[in-house]
Amino acid sequence: MARDLYVTNISFEATEEDLQKLFSVAGTVNSVRLLTDPRTGQFKGSAFVRMAGSQEAREAISSLDGARLINRIISVSEARPQPTDSKKRPSQPEDRRKKSPVKGDRSRRPESRRK
Repeated sequence: MARDLYVTNISFEATEEDLQKLFSVAGTVNSVRLLTDPRTGQFKGSAFVRMAGSQEAREAISSLDGARLINRIISVSEARPQPTDSKKRPSQPEDRRKKSPVKGDRSRRPESRRK
């Protein structure tokens, strides 16, 4: 088992220090990384926690999955490994919305509507 954990349903009031203190009951915490929206920088309510060893990670899952942190019940699971080969998803553009044609721009209208 890996020593990386994925934690979800974290209160937006929680800090890295809060998670560090909570997970230290299961063993040594190497790092805590709160996940934020890349555009806004706003906390997304989930984090990665890296424990010192796999036994400590198992202990954290068994003892902290379903625990209360501030005002929410958190979910703790083993983090899935990131792909290391060239089959990674290509990066997506920041704005995924489809842009509609500009009103009055005849070059983008279907042929049947042009007159």
